Amino acid sequence: MASFVELSNPTRLREKEDQLFAILERMGRVIVAFSGGTDSAYLGWAANRVLGANALAVTADSASLPESHKRDAEEFVSRFGIAHEYVQTYEFDNPDYFRNDPNRCFHCKDELFTRLEQVGRERGYEHVVYGVNQDDLGDYRPGQNAARKHEVKAPLADAGLTKAEIRELSRQAGLPTWDRPASACLSSRIPYGTAVTIENVKTVETGEEQLKALGFRQFRVRFHGEVVRIEIAREEMANALTLEMARRFTEIFKALGFKYVTLDLEGYRQGSLNEVLNLKK
Repeated sequence: MASFVELSNPTRLREKEDQLFAILERMGRVIVAFSGGTDSAYLGWAANRVLGANALAVTADSASLPESHKRDAEEFVSRFGIAHEYVQTYEFDNPDYFRNDPNRCFHCKDELFTRLEQVGRERGYEHVVYGVNQDDLGDYRPGQNAARKHEVKAPLADAGLTKAEIRELSRQAGLPTWDRPASACLSSRIPYGTAVTIENVKTVETGEEQLKALGFRQFRVRFHGEVVRIEIAREEMANALTLEMARRFTEIFKALGFKYVTLDLEGYRQGSLNEVLNLKK
C-alpha cells in the first residue's frame, strides 16, 4: 500500500476535512448510508464527530452485502460509538433488478434510498448522505442517478475529497478501514444479462470468503454461469500462478458448482464487467 501522506498538501487536506465538517454541521440531522467500506466508514465517523446523536448510520440488510462486511460494520460502529441500525431492502423482488441490465445499480440504490427516506421522515432526519467521493464522479455509476432522484447528498465529493485523501484522513483518525481493499456489492460480480439471484450471489460470497482464507487480499469472483473468472490483484498474482494454487482454486469452485475454473491474467480491476458497455470516455 502506497503512503498516502505524500498525496496531498497537509494544510490543504486539513482544510478539506474542515470543509466536510462544516457541510455536515449545516445539515443538522443526517442518516449515513453505511456499508462499512473506507468511504462510508470515514463519513460515518465524521458525521458522528460533528453531529453526535443527530447522525445515524444505516446499513442495508440485503443478500448482496457479504456477511463479513456486516460483521466489520458492526465492529466499527461499536468501536467508535456510532449509532447504527439495519434496514431491510427488497431489491431482489424487483424484476428490473433481477434481469440485471446496466442500470442494475440504479434499482439497488433506488430501493435503498427509498427505505432511508422513509426512516428519515418517520424520525425527523433532515438529510440522507452517502460516501461518493471526488474520484467516483467520472465513473459509470448508475447509483448516482438514484441519489440525484432522492436528493441524497454526497458530502465527501462536495468537500473535494479523493479516495486517497479519505484513506489518509482515515489513517490519521485511527480508523481501521483506512487501507481496506475496494469493495462493492456481491451483485456486481454477475455479468449484465445474467439474472441476479440470491443463490448466485451467495455462491460468489462463499468463493470470495475461501479466497480470503487462502491469504488473498484484493480480488473478485466473477460469475459466468458454468465458468468462474477469478481476478487477483497484480501484486498478488505470483501467489496465484502456481500449480498448487490452481489445484486449490479448482477444488473450491468445482465444489460450488462451476464446471470451469479460470484465472484472469489481466488481474483485478475495478468495474471490469463494465468493459462490455463501450462507454464513452
